[in-house]
Amino acid sequence: MNLVIDCFKQVKGAGKSIGIYNLAKSITGHLGERALQKAQENAGGKGNKAADTIIVLGNSYNREEFDVPGVVFAEVKGNPLNKLYCIFWELILVKKYAKKYQADRILFPRGYRPIGRKGWIGKRKGGKKIKDTILIHDLIPFYYDKYYPGVFNRLENAYIMYRLKVSMKKADRVITISEYSKEDILDKVPGCGGKITVIHNGMNAVPQGLENKGAGGDHGEEDYIVAMTSPLPHKNARGVLKAYEAYYKKADKPLRLSVIGIEDTSCYKEMDAEAAEHVACYKFFKKFDEMCRTAAGAKAYLFLSYVEGFGFPPLEGMQMGIPVVCSDRSSLPEVVADAGILVDPDDMGQIARALMKVTEDEAVREELIRKGYENIRRFSWESRTDLYWKELYHE
Repeated sequence: MNLVIDCFKQVKGAGKSIGIYNLAKSITGHLGERALQKAQENAGGKGNKAADTIIVLGNSYNREEFDVPGVVFAEVKGNPLNKLYCIFWELILVKKYAKKYQADRILFPRGYRPIGRKGWIGKRKGGKKIKDTILIHDLIPFYYDKYYPGVFNRLENAYIMYRLKVSMKKADRVITISEYSKEDILDKVPGCGGKITVIHNGMNAVPQGLENKGAGGDHGEEDYIVAMTSPLPHKNARGVLKAYEAYYKKADKPLRLSVIGIEDTSCYKEMDAEAAEHVACYKFFKKFDEMCRTAAGAKAYLFLSYVEGFGFPPLEGMQMGIPVVCSDRSSLPEVVADAGILVDPDDMGQIARALMKVTEDEAVREELIRKGYENIRRFSWESRTDLYWKELYHE
């Protein structure tokens, strides 16, 4: 069987989220490993070529990370940073490549399938129909259209919503990353539940040596709180700073705060000046291990996003042995479960009390750290790969 994965538009650092890029990279790598394993099993341990062929449609920017063992990397010569070419690609050109590489099934990790009637990408040689699967991470463009109109280009956002809705209606199969996202899909496209499979994201390990780092980390003896956010409204950076301000005024010996994802505290200009002096901001880390080193050793991990299709940051905190205080919105209760303290992201008093509890009560800390390690086992890539393989290779 030939599985084609459309990664042509995946460029690290381009677009509004790196999450789709990282998930596509992880799926590609783990499926490639699984294909080689199966080939070796079929050859009695002597094979080195995958029996089930995986073809990755990529570009010159992502070849280094997507051209991996077990896959055939096909570099498309067009420019993935040119919006007009990308529209032409996803509407028309990708179908030609699917036929060229004799696809039996094609996976669209960005959630957009080509135009065409329901359940139809085209036919490969011999007349066999090419089946398609789309991967929906979240429906945040719809969220912005409702709650933050004008933050994104309205014409572009309208196009994205239209393309997502049509793709969800017409795809043969839909994979999504949480039960929350599934319910969101059913709200936008009623009646398509029978073709949706929920596969939670797999956890990528934090760099060696940062697991179970404990308070202090690479920052010496001084304890601190770390928060993950971004300037995008749904990430609630203002709420993070307001919550810290409430905590700072309430705690007897408040810890300092390291905020990853924003340049400074200007999104909350009214912040108490004394509290603001105890806040350090880190706008962007190009490398995952740099971000982890900054977070490792924190005494509490704060994440107050309003909406997430899945939400990796709390799980990354758990991997590093950091007690988590997390928003109770969207998919986050599903991911965090009872391994963190869930809070209303708009209730500053509640968040302040939670931060005091996880930084001052050693029994609570130990219990959350233990539950965090148990919780992340649910998201191993070995189990995720099994589910992806079953979903993509079933007939």
